[in-house]
This record gives sequence, C-alpha cells and structure tokens, in this order.
Amino acid sequence: MIQLQNRLPAVALATAFALSLAACAAFDPELRSDSPKDPTLTGVPVPAAAETQAVGTARSDAADDPEVWADPRDPSRAVIFGTDKKAGLYVYGLDGEVRAFLPEGPLNNVDLRPGFLVGEREQVLVAASHRTRGGALLFLMDPATLEVKTWGLASAPVSEPYGLCMGRRGEDTLVVVVGQAGDVRQLRIAAEQGRPTWVEEQAFAVGSQAEGCVIDDATGALYVGEEAKGIWRYSIDPAKGGARTLLEPAPGPRLTPDVEGLTLLRDSGKTYLIASSQGDNAFAVWRVAGEAGEAADYQGRFSVAAAGDVDAVTGTDGVAALGGPVGPYAEGLIVVQDDADTEGATGGVVRELQNFKLVDWRAVKSALEIDPAAP
Repeated sequence: MIQLQNRLPAVALATAFALSLAACAAFDPELRSDSPKDPTLTGVPVPAAAETQAVGTARSDAADDPEVWADPRDPSRAVIFGTDKKAGLYVYGLDGEVRAFLPEGPLNNVDLRPGFLVGEREQVLVAASHRTRGGALLFLMDPATLEVKTWGLASAPVSEPYGLCMGRRGEDTLVVVVGQAGDVRQLRIAAEQGRPTWVEEQAFAVGSQAEGCVIDDATGALYVGEEAKGIWRYSIDPAKGGARTLLEPAPGPRLTPDVEGLTLLRDSGKTYLIASSQGDNAFAVWRVAGEAGEAADYQGRFSVAAAGDVDAVTGTDGVAALGGPVGPYAEGLIVVQDDADTEGATGGVVRELQNFKLVDWRAVKSALEIDPAAP
C-alpha cells in the first residue's frame, strides 16, 4: 500500500489526503471547528496585543482554556497556563513562548489559587479537569522558581469533566468540576503529609451541557455557563442547596450560544464578569456587585481584532483575566482561546492550529468606555 501511494502523482496524493480529512471530520465531532461560518466580529473591536505559540495538537479541536498568574511582589514574573484537551498542560511566558509542557492527557479547563500551603511552604495550586480520569488533576507551582509539577488527582464523579474553577472560602480552597451533562461537584482540597486530600461539599445539576465557571472569592458567588441557556449564579455555600438566579439568558442580544468561558477581573475595587459568546465571536462584560454578586450592570461587548502579525479571535472557548499589573499590562490582562490561529482559516471544518491571544484590559476599557472610578 505504501509503495502504491508513493507512485501516485503529487496532486492525487493531496486530493486523497484532503478527502480523508474531510471524511474524518464528518464523523469525529472533536475535529470539527467551533468557529461560526460567519467570521464577522460582532463586538466593539479591540486589538490583540500578543499571542502564544500554538498547542502541539494540530488539525483538531485542541486548545481550550487559559489561566494567568503574576507574582504580586514582581508582576513581571508572570505565566499563562493553557490546556491542550488532547495532550496536557502548557505553561507560557508573557512573550507567548512555551516554558513547559506537562503531557498529562486530555485536560479541558484550568484554574489556580496562590498561597496554598503544602507543609509549611506556600505553593500555587493549579487544577485542570481531566476528561478521562474523572476529576480534577492537581499541579503545584513553586512561586520562587515557577517550576510546575503534577501533584495528584481529586476524583469528582461527573458525566465527563469539562468545566473547572477554583475558589477560596475563608481558609478553605475549593475546586468545582462541571460535567458535560451539566452535573456539578464542589470539592474542598487540602494537603496532608504532602499529599492532596478532598471532601465533596455539594452536588447539583445545571440542566444541560455546561462548561465555563468562575468563583468570586469576595462574595461566594459561583457563575456557571449553561451553553445553550445562559449564565447562572449559584453560591459556594453548601447550605444554599443549589439555589440559583439567571444572570443572562442565551440566546439573546448579549450572548449567542455556545456560552463558553467565564472569568472575573478586579479593577480599582470593582469586579467585572467576562463571558465568551462563541456563536458570534464576542465577549460580554458585566460589573457585578453585592454580597452575593446579585447585581449585574452590563458594560458592553467586545471582539478581539487582528493587529500586526496577530490574527483575530473567532469561535473562542476559554477566557481568563487578571487585574492589576501583569508584566507590560499595567492595569490587567485578558487571555482568550482562538479556535483558528491560521489567518483565513475561520469557518473551516478542520482547523490547522489553535492558540491563545493576549488582550490589554486598558484597550477593553477604552473601547467600551468602562470607568472603574464611576459609582
């Protein structure tokens, strides 16, 4: 068979290869692009500031969710985590170059919390939903060396681990795992004799496929994105028993399904919720407030436009943000997944490459006329 293929003309080989890819994409939903057929950017355009190297898995739906950490004592020391949901966890520098790769298999969403005590040492606890091992895979990053190592698995019996977010409640560190079917488990994570331990605190059902989630440590609000329905607000207090409020419905003027990544950014004492509206290549922003985050003041929608050598963001999945100085981003950084990193590939059935784009929070504030000093 190999000899026969070697005798085929180059055009015939290319045609056969294209047909085989098309056939594969027709049967494997993991190869199909999440990018809308229409690549129009529907939000107010904001220029991309930089981008990361693409994840290693090509021609597949691979890059998914980012997270950002910056040293509060030296914000120039910052890293970006990004998942390859076929292969493992990437660690990038702010220059977009790969610092490390941990080949831990299919990881979907990632989050972190600094100041996690293991023995008497503070570590950055990083967690990622593991799609086949049934829970949250835990990593530790040494804030002094930025070295990342795998720590262990906290099991969470959900349908298939998709979404994941972390939070703090007093001295407790929490991990929430969201299953593909919308089943949710909340775990309390600790370290005993250098190894991870966990206790399940609450479980509830969102109703249908869900993924993105984020916890506001200050208010105890847990925001979960039900992909075809909108954004729900829950509580990390188990006594609330899964009670919820619909913050924003989808489809609607602000969100076009799928509702994907959710993140929070704090600026000048104000908290902003950012959601990726995958269906129309945009990100919606609300200012959230109140003891349980019950008030939500809509700020507008933006899209990440091409700038310089960096292409526009389409079909986005995960989104992460960190307020305050992060390297050259003096007031905050937003990192988003780009479904098609090759210019002109938007809307294709099979993508060539996927990566993460960096956006300056100052550019978003300027574009949407957001004033954190306003009452």
